[in-house]
Amino acid sequence: MPRKALTPNQMWAALVAVAGHVPVPLTGRNYLELLPVRWQAITPAGITIHHRTYDADLLAPYRGQASPVTGRGGKWETHHNPHDVRQIWVRLLDGELTEIPWIHRDHVHQPFNDHTWQHIRTHAHHSNHHDSQQHESDLADALDQLMRRVHSGHTTTAEQALLARSTTTPVPTARHPRPGTGPTTSEPAQHDGDDSIDNLPDDNTYPTAAAGFGLYDAHEEADKW
Repeated sequence: MPRKALTPNQMWAALVAVAGHVPVPLTGRNYLELLPVRWQAITPAGITIHHRTYDADLLAPYRGQASPVTGRGGKWETHHNPHDVRQIWVRLLDGELTEIPWIHRDHVHQPFNDHTWQHIRTHAHHSNHHDSQQHESDLADALDQLMRRVHSGHTTTAEQALLARSTTTPVPTARHPRPGTGPTTSEPAQHDGDDSIDNLPDDNTYPTAAAGFGLYDAHEEADKW
């Protein structure tokens, strides 16, 4: 059918029928590449998303510098796991995705998502909103206290349901900050305007099968996304 117009999926089906198909499990690097993308500035303080600061010493040469990617206003490509926002991955000049931890990751030992974080921001009381560093520290402490209450059973049904939405998805192997170059933890690991290029839906609607990278059909999941 040399003159027939085919969609990409129809062409794929035609070629698979001729050449066959060998499914290849996704690697940890593939998993990171498939995570949602945001474009963020690297400021002197690090990378800020929704009042969370992500930083490591290895960002020092990039602070205040524009990304070489044209058309993004100098912002850098970052990837995040919507079910565990304790770290992000930023693509630096070597082209690799490098993990950058939340500066309070050592204080909050369980995964949480943006729904939980926004709940804390809405309901926690803070003495000084003008000191952004202290405000973020207070939010991290309030989040840790919430998790401790849920663990001990001294919380409301609504709070239990809120934390239940944060699934403990495995984080793939990635390049971490070198020892001594920034915040570290024994666990795997922007300004506030949401300038995501993906305009993604609520966390609950992400295909959670992505957590089991290598165990699902990437083409099916790509269609869903």
